[in-house]
Amino acid sequence: MVGYIPAQDRQARSLLDAGRFAEADAAFDELIAVGANRVDEQWDRAAVLVSRAHLAWRLGRIPLALELLAEGWTALDTNHPSGPGTAHTLSILGYLLETIDQRGNAMDMMTLAVQIARGSDDSAALAHCLNREGHSRVFRAVNCTPERAAVHFARARDLCSEARSIARPGLVKRSASAVLGRALAGVGELEAAERIAQEALELGAAADDWFSGSLANWTLSTVRREQNRLEEARTLASRALERAEQIRYTNLIRQFSLDLASICEELGDPVGEAAALQRTVSASNTAIRVLQAGLGQALEQRRVAVQAQRMAAAAQEAALRDPLTGLANRLGLERRAPALLDATAADGRVPWLVLLDVDWFKDVNDLAGHTAGDVVLQEVAHLLRRECRADDLICRWAGDEFVVLVIGSSEESREAGPVVAERIRAAVHNHDWRLVLGRITKAPTVSIGVAAGPASLDSLFAAADIALYRAKRAGRNRVEIDTRPASDPSSTAS
Repeated sequence: MVGYIPAQDRQARSLLDAGRFAEADAAFDELIAVGANRVDEQWDRAAVLVSRAHLAWRLGRIPLALELLAEGWTALDTNHPSGPGTAHTLSILGYLLETIDQRGNAMDMMTLAVQIARGSDDSAALAHCLNREGHSRVFRAVNCTPERAAVHFARARDLCSEARSIARPGLVKRSASAVLGRALAGVGELEAAERIAQEALELGAAADDWFSGSLANWTLSTVRREQNRLEEARTLASRALERAEQIRYTNLIRQFSLDLASICEELGDPVGEAAALQRTVSASNTAIRVLQAGLGQALEQRRVAVQAQRMAAAAQEAALRDPLTGLANRLGLERRAPALLDATAADGRVPWLVLLDVDWFKDVNDLAGHTAGDVVLQEVAHLLRRECRADDLICRWAGDEFVVLVIGSSEESREAGPVVAERIRAAVHNHDWRLVLGRITKAPTVSIGVAAGPASLDSLFAAADIALYRAKRAGRNRVEIDTRPASDPSSTAS
């Protein structure tokens, strides 16, 4: 990963794949000695953090892995995802979420990573991203219906074949070859599968790469099983499982031991079958699934918490801030608005209140989950900061409702509210929501009501609320402006 991942990180991964855990532990300690979250400016921060999260996960340092992954996810530029570092970051995020059975949008992330890598014109990044998606699709294929398996195997074959063709000699090329062999076996191309898996096995042995060797033996076992050469299949499956155990790769251990047990059952070898099943940690499978689900939830919660803590720390007025978005809360608006309105009136300027509501927000919560809903609200808050001016007061009023008190200059104040409102609507409409929601639900939009002063906060809010109601009734994703004089008491009746 030359260019955005330090050599020390890559060395630690190589030691892990060789089963040299004491050395890998020492190497990992050395590279984070100055602080796990500290990354030199010459490297891509998000990419390095998620790579270290993956290392920490495999070394069993779960809390540190969660912290690093949350930091890396937060550091990712979700507005304009581009470049090899971003592709690498998204790919590992998706791969790790897949590994801990938090699949959700994991495959969408890996697919998007491949698209970004293609656009970056970086063959090394593309090879890594192709290989990770191919690996994940193979393991999905062996655990789903035959119809879905055929789709995943075929896609994995194409991905790994491309990765193998463009990767330089090394880990990615070996891994892509091993996974390609299993994908070929999955689509019935046994001769090609055996040839490529044997090549990966030899390359892995020469490089002391037990990860690739484990996958290659698994492929060869699958080929022998399809050829009804069950004794050889059992031997090869045992070798695959031994290598997986030596590198402590839990997902490989579970899959390979289950396959070995199945082969032993076909051979009428109950002793071998029982021994293989013992190695699947079947007695603790339920506990493992609960742990994985808990870790996945903790990961998402920690990521949100890290982001909220940063915003709250910068605010310095924690009591007046919304903890999720870092914006002013309702109390903050109510305390600051009167002074702003008085100052604006004294200067002869026109204050505007922009009231916006996220369209179909209930569908986001229902289809993608409340955690995804929280992230949508955070993204809307980010867009509001980007589109508003430094003097504007931005507030999360309640739920998915936001308020902006627009204080324009004397020259622009008579048009400032509608202009800012339209910028906000367009920014939300054009935002790339795939990183947050994938294809689970349609992209969020906002409906906006706008009202002008001079008037009290309550009067402005009431008038903007009426305009917002018209925007909702007119089809959503639009701006409506209250045209009645805000100073007229009849214009603010609810």
